[in-house]
Amino acid sequence: MNRREFLQNCAGVAALAAAGSPAALPPLRAAETPRKPKTNGIQVGSVSFVDEGTDKVLDFLQERGAVDTVYLTTFTYGRGLAGRQIPGQPFPDHGAQISDEKTFHGGNYATPHPEFYRDTVLKAAHAPDHGDLDIVATVLPAVRKRGMKLHCSVEDVFRFDVQGVREVAEVDLQGRRTGTLCLCHPDVRAFWSGLATDLCKSYEIDGILFFNERNGPLLNALGASHAQSIASSRVTCFCEHHQRAAKERGVDFERARQGYQALDRFVQAALKDQRPADGYFVEFWRLLVEYPEIIAWDRLFDDAKHQVLAEVNAAVKRVRPGLQVGFHIEHVNSFNPIFRATRSYADLATKADFLKVVMYNNCGGERYANFIRNVGSTVFRDVPKDELLRFNNHLLNYGAEAGLDELAAAGLSADYVFRETQRALAGVQGKCKVLPGIDIGIPTGSHSRKASPDDTYAAVVAALKAGADGLILSRKYSEMQLANLAAAGRAVREAAGG
Repeated sequence: MNRREFLQNCAGVAALAAAGSPAALPPLRAAETPRKPKTNGIQVGSVSFVDEGTDKVLDFLQERGAVDTVYLTTFTYGRGLAGRQIPGQPFPDHGAQISDEKTFHGGNYATPHPEFYRDTVLKAAHAPDHGDLDIVATVLPAVRKRGMKLHCSVEDVFRFDVQGVREVAEVDLQGRRTGTLCLCHPDVRAFWSGLATDLCKSYEIDGILFFNERNGPLLNALGASHAQSIASSRVTCFCEHHQRAAKERGVDFERARQGYQALDRFVQAALKDQRPADGYFVEFWRLLVEYPEIIAWDRLFDDAKHQVLAEVNAAVKRVRPGLQVGFHIEHVNSFNPIFRATRSYADLATKADFLKVVMYNNCGGERYANFIRNVGSTVFRDVPKDELLRFNNHLLNYGAEAGLDELAAAGLSADYVFRETQRALAGVQGKCKVLPGIDIGIPTGSHSRKASPDDTYAAVVAALKAGADGLILSRKYSEMQLANLAAAGRAVREAAGG
């Protein structure tokens, strides 16, 4: 099947989904059969196994979703990967139908072994959510009996009341401690390497999937993301460890601090609609020319983030060379050209065995629209937002997506998934695997796109047709309707000829 035929096929699927049509999806002809995935994984938190029972969950995953790999949330203090459905969203048709918002705590859902954390003030405290339960020890034997694989997912999301966080927290532009960890701090780097080593030595798992969705100071100052407010006065990090790293690179700390203070003034003036004489974009670019340290300081964060991944990879390989290490590539990488420039797939491919690249098309419409409105409030404030969206589509090589007013309700298309998969595969140049993250029921606003079986099927088909090495069904099982899971499984089985 050539590209034109594929796009026509995806357009038909997308049209069915957009119309909510109950009609059957067009069957795949033999010549259109997508590539058989090497991995069909799913992200699952411990609460699902506790609520529903390990065997019952694994039955659903295998029988309905054709899942062969479980990405088990093992360490996080966040509810994005752990916990039941988030408040305000409908519960799926399985699991407990009551929120755990008031009882959720987070932490290490496995058993931490102190000898791996001797070089850090951070301790991987056992999560109290399920008593003494060790979720890895519980799920791993059941996974093995079924011939499945298990990776431990670890996420850089902390609580400020966790022991050691205050000592290693980032410092913002005003000199205040925050609740996020400084990736230049040696104790933080020792923690992540220690946690990965602990999990890989203590359990016969298949690997680690590392999550870090934090952005550097430049994008945070501009609000150049979908999931954050514009907080230019609270950008990080300006701690002593960042200062030391900057000095090693010949970056002037005081000039960088002054540059971000000037950027803060620019952003705050823009939000008050105080237009510079030469316009917003020219004034922003003038700041970068006057303070190149703004970019250099932003690079400190990105380089530290990627260095942590490299160190985690090395730590895992010291335990057993065949263990796999993956890096979650956050959604802003998809629709922010500035962020894209800091995420070289070719470079990341040398640090990981696989990249889980977010291609969440249903919630993608809402997120992309939020991004456009954010950057359209600062740097591109002079540009009408609907025109800014069309311009950005050209920069990103997006196809025919919905306009700004309809984008949240329409979501992004299956063609978007296809193009982003191809971009990632071209970027890694065969040096590591690409596993697209497929959106199955990720929460959105009341008037935004919701995942349907048609959406899920079309997205999976698109990723596999583009040549993906596998899939990771996301964000977590406790948000997914079983019909959507079954639609993903149907597409995977068809690809495999089953």
